[in-house]
Amino acid sequence: MQSDNPTAAILVIGDEILSGRTREGNAHHLAQVLSATGFDLREIRVVSDDHDRIVAAIRALDGSLGGDYDLLFTSGGIGPTHDDITADAVADAHGTTVEIHPEARALLEARCARMGVPLTENRLRMARIPVGATLIDNAVSAAPGFSIGRTHVMAGVPEVFRAMVDWLLPRLGAGRPVQSLSVEVRRGESDVAEDLKAVAGEYADLSLGSYPFHDQSGWGTNLVVRGLDEARVAEAMDALKARLKL
Repeated sequence: MQSDNPTAAILVIGDEILSGRTREGNAHHLAQVLSATGFDLREIRVVSDDHDRIVAAIRALDGSLGGDYDLLFTSGGIGPTHDDITADAVADAHGTTVEIHPEARALLEARCARMGVPLTENRLRMARIPVGATLIDNAVSAAPGFSIGRTHVMAGVPEVFRAMVDWLLPRLGAGRPVQSLSVEVRRGESDVAEDLKAVAGEYADLSLGSYPFHDQSGWGTNLVVRGLDEARVAEAMDALKARLKL
């Protein structure tokens, strides 16, 4: 699919994802939001809680550091425990240091006061922000994410991650939302492959895909046409249906 939208990558950080202990859902959610708001997601990567691997991934993905994409979104590793090392790794990747951010500290102090709990050293870890970064609002639990370069760092807790995404995305320069049409056929992929290939060749500016499924009625295939021009997507879908005699 031809696109002039900003390109993006997602970096998911956490041993719990790689071990299978936690089912990853943040990247799936963000992928849907990016497509709907005009960002071209090109890559999703998962790394362990390893400082050097996080640094290497950020440098490979953040366009401001010579990486591949206009925007990088990260999930995980900014909590209060010893293995929450994302802030340090992001700072290292961007050539800066981490310090207690005064606004972040004030947000945590206010939340702790409301909850009637002390602002412990562990809780204060969530105010450690790379120097030069700006904060990402957290309407759920106050502890902020942050942005530096083209890297946008968000929490791993799904509810908090989604709140940060909701705050952040409208403040970024979006492109055109992806338009999509689909049709379900009761045929296997092999039976529709030639027709799909022919239409894809006629509409090289669009993305045409086939996604098989199996249910109680047997095998079927969902055929999907995606692109940035709504009329062009509809035209391609009509051409595909005509070839398949639907």
